[in-house]
Amino acid sequence: MPLPTSVRKIGPTRRSVSGYYAFRGEESIAFESTLERDFLIKADFDVSVLGVISQPCEIPFHHPVTGRRYTYTPDYLVYYRLGNRHYRDYPKPLLVEVKPREKWQAHWREWSPKWKAAIRHANNEGWAFRIHDESRIRDKTLDNITFLARYKRMVFPSVESQAVLNTVREMGVATLDYLLSRHFMGDIYRAEGIAHLWHLLATRQLDCDMAQSFSP
Repeated sequence: MPLPTSVRKIGPTRRSVSGYYAFRGEESIAFESTLERDFLIKADFDVSVLGVISQPCEIPFHHPVTGRRYTYTPDYLVYYRLGNRHYRDYPKPLLVEVKPREKWQAHWREWSPKWKAAIRHANNEGWAFRIHDESRIRDKTLDNITFLARYKRMVFPSVESQAVLNTVREMGVATLDYLLSRHFMGDIYRAEGIAHLWHLLATRQLDCDMAQSFSP
């Protein structure tokens, strides 16, 4: 079965910030607000995410109050990697509506019919449907991703990087302090060592619990 493609193009708007996000440097994914952009930033960093499709489908629905028929286009469809899961327990693709909390709470009754239609459509496709607002997007994880971004393009000796990676591979898990003491001994090298470790996290060569505060 072919994957869905974007059903409409996104252009500039006077009401919000729109543009294209370079998803993993391979494709441009459209966004219509800074909240959608931040959603894409988190999805880009998440190694469990396989890909994201913007404006993936048009869902017809009937509004019970007005009696009219409408078409609803959700914002994104997110595909996930199988990882270590059994294929019978595969992570369902996620159909996502990105909406500020204040806005969806104010229009909940008005928009409920289209979201119910989205839930039915997602179930029929074997997907799930979720509304993502600031509470799901602009959290500690996004703060940490933003913090690490400044270290992504830094350059460090590949031999030193490999030594750190080998240590973590052998141990399975290691603390920041342990890696600093083992590979970057002394106060002179500590600052460079911290930047080096942030770089390995930023480039996804190392991983950690991104929902926790960083404390070098």
